[in-house]
Amino acid sequence: MNKLKAIIAIFAIFLFVGCAERKVVVENRAVVSIAPLKPLVENILGDDFEISVLVPQGASPETFEPTPKQLRDVETARFVFGTGLLEFEQELLHRIARNEQIINLSQGIELIAGSCSHSHQSHSTTCEHGHHHAHGIDPHIWCSPKALGKMAENTYNAIVKEMPDSTKYTERYTTLCIKLLELNEEVSELCSQSPRSTFFIYHPALTYLARDYGLTQVAVEHEGKEPSAKHLARIIEQAQKEGVKHIFYQSEFPASSVEIICKDCNATAVEINPLEEDIFENIRHIVTLITE
Repeated sequence: MNKLKAIIAIFAIFLFVGCAERKVVVENRAVVSIAPLKPLVENILGDDFEISVLVPQGASPETFEPTPKQLRDVETARFVFGTGLLEFEQELLHRIARNEQIINLSQGIELIAGSCSHSHQSHSTTCEHGHHHAHGIDPHIWCSPKALGKMAENTYNAIVKEMPDSTKYTERYTTLCIKLLELNEEVSELCSQSPRSTFFIYHPALTYLARDYGLTQVAVEHEGKEPSAKHLARIIEQAQKEGVKHIFYQSEFPASSVEIICKDCNATAVEINPLEEDIFENIRHIVTLITE
């Protein structure tokens, strides 16, 4: 009996040690799901936190799978910022034990829904594709300066809630707000003064930009596939009528996806990457191309 009690006691000690080892140690690190979110966080936190990006450059958020190390980094980070709209972000909530630090930056933004059918009422994008965004919501909120303003506010609120006595974050947030207001005014002016309000793009990643600034986005992609001959003919006819100068395609798609249209309407195929880290300069670049 004494031997049995000793075995039970040893087992209990190992169990206690194991539980203690599994205790999560929170580190002064911040994690963002995609690169365009990093400047928002960095402009407020400065150098106080190490900031890492989950989806590496060149990878697609649609097919991204975090590594075991990244999952550990997420669980031990003090802050994890995401759009709340990408499928892998949703899965993180179920895959890590400590998920209360995951901040949804889409809160307060009027989202565009429709089972992944990106459509507007007045400034429309018509396309359906096979991507699996959370709840059938178009996730590309970071491509609009107006939406970035709300995302910056959500970032700031999460930081000051955790560290309410740090006034430097308020000062940095104020500076960021001025930067975003200037970007908003610049984009608004470009769009309002340009005679061109329609742009053509292979995959509809600029839906929020179009809605917020009175633009019309026309997607070449049809139901997540190469367009049919009939659909392509309609796109070419519309592009010729609009006299477009550029047809956009994203980095993950080949230039050949828009070359036929470009040839028939004397436009140039232009590669863009909505997942560039410097989202401020990227938006300026894209809007300049749309409106020139």
